[in-house]
Amino acid sequence: MLKRIETYYDAVPRSSARAEDFGPLTLFVREGEGWPFYARPSLGYEGEITAGAVERVRARQRELGAPEAFEWVAETTPGLRAAVEASGLTVHAHPLMVLEGDGLAVPEPAGAAVRMVDADDPGLGSAVAAPYGAFGFPPAPGTAERTAERIAAGLTRLAAAFDEADGTALSAGQHQPVGDVSEIVGVGTVPAARRRGCGLAVTAALAADARARGAGTVFLSASDANVARLYGRLGFRTVATALIAEA
Repeated sequence: MLKRIETYYDAVPRSSARAEDFGPLTLFVREGEGWPFYARPSLGYEGEITAGAVERVRARQRELGAPEAFEWVAETTPGLRAAVEASGLTVHAHPLMVLEGDGLAVPEPAGAAVRMVDADDPGLGSAVAAPYGAFGFPPAPGTAERTAERIAAGLTRLAAAFDEADGTALSAGQHQPVGDVSEIVGVGTVPAARRRGCGLAVTAALAADARARGAGTVFLSASDANVARLYGRLGFRTVATALIAEA
């Protein structure tokens, strides 16, 4: 399972980023506008990764004006955490969870309707903006247009819970299919709509859509153990630990 996820992690950025080889590490560099990428262990590398190797990548990230960020799976590359921390970065741990079976449906939140959002859906802009609103800042210009292009190309699937009163998105998220593996990412709920089950319903819709489209492996990273327990209600179980390092 972890090998499948590692292969996915190496493949998914390549649709919109170039890969720069640093031996034990690969740096993904965004091509064009959009959320910046990160560095991660090179696929198949099993040797030691030193703090010096991490610093070489960080120097390149500074040169590019990119965030000094790394992402990896603790159980797959256990020695990287010490090297990253020795270089001065802070590491955050998140439960890495895989869906068992087809997942469980949940009731739609009161006063909201959950649906998949296509590239020409009139609610696309609102759905793209909702997760950004969850963290208190707007999406960058052109984010909705880039998302529509990715949906049309089959690279992204978007789901949202829309307010039945005014049609605005209360919560939204995506899954990113590559072959028969897909990761659920970016699920966020605007503050005014929290504790109504919107995020859980959106996650359930994304999991069902991924399965319907042939994904044998559907996974996500939970922000913490409390959120992981919520995802457990949908049939996700923790299989490893996703680590994110940043300056």
